[in-house]
Amino acid sequence: MTLEQLRIFLAVAEQLHFTRAAETLYITQPAVSAAIQTIEAEYSVKLFHRMGRRIEITNAGQLLQVEAQKILEQVAFAERQLRELNNLQRGELKIGCSLTIGNYWLPDKISRFKQLYPGIQIDCTLGNSEEISEGTALGRFDLGLVTGVVKLSLSESLEQEIVGDESLQVVVGQAHPWYEHAEILVDQLSTTAWVMREAGSGAQQIFEQALYSWGVDRSRLQVELILSSSEMVKAIVEQGVGAAAIPELMVVKELQIGTLRAVKVLDHRSGDVLDMVRPILKLKHQKRFQTQVIEAFERILISRSTN
Repeated sequence: MTLEQLRIFLAVAEQLHFTRAAETLYITQPAVSAAIQTIEAEYSVKLFHRMGRRIEITNAGQLLQVEAQKILEQVAFAERQLRELNNLQRGELKIGCSLTIGNYWLPDKISRFKQLYPGIQIDCTLGNSEEISEGTALGRFDLGLVTGVVKLSLSESLEQEIVGDESLQVVVGQAHPWYEHAEILVDQLSTTAWVMREAGSGAQQIFEQALYSWGVDRSRLQVELILSSSEMVKAIVEQGVGAAAIPELMVVKELQIGTLRAVKVLDHRSGDVLDMVRPILKLKHQKRFQTQVIEAFERILISRSTN
């Protein structure tokens, strides 16, 4: 039984006349008769009593009329949803995001997107960069947003694009000896205790890559604490425990009110400031179908990153 046969049947049931049903559907009367006869023959039922030029619907016809209306209403609803999805009136976007990016960089982008497409539901999951990269490669997220380096085993299946950058700063609390110094030499990094993120976080990757490029042996640093949240790292350092390399995005307020102090790291030979800047990467699976919802959100990311 086809949808077209159901539409023809419903027209006949409404008009109780084959010719008028054909006229409403803009098809021939023999086509209408053939569709009804096909259904009747297939299921060995009588849908209409034919009495001269008049017809009456049978009990079987009444049953089919109720169910056919439900079916065609559901089809119409599905068609409307698909059209709305295509027009970005509804849909869903699943984003995986590293913690700092999700808490401080992404909200503005989501706000702008929702202003343009209020019917799109956004499901955002936060985790460290390694977790988000793996989740995107496995298809749990439509898009991943991370900093740091993507594992080689995952990068083969992930398309990567730079959509911004994240800068780390060395910060200390008011009780730390460095608080009164705007600058330190790179050799001094090993003279204080450190509070760090876990190995899988993007911030920690950036810091360790910077140490390597500066010629600093990571094992020489006095690591006091390793924590799973940059917010925890920030809170501990504010209390005067050691130094930390923290994303600049998340310490803006603390630097303004003075509970933290940013300390520049200088090359001991040239005196140049040593930066810790890494790109924010947009990840997506290379072989996964890209919906218009995904493409629309990507445009928001790119437009903001190039302003």
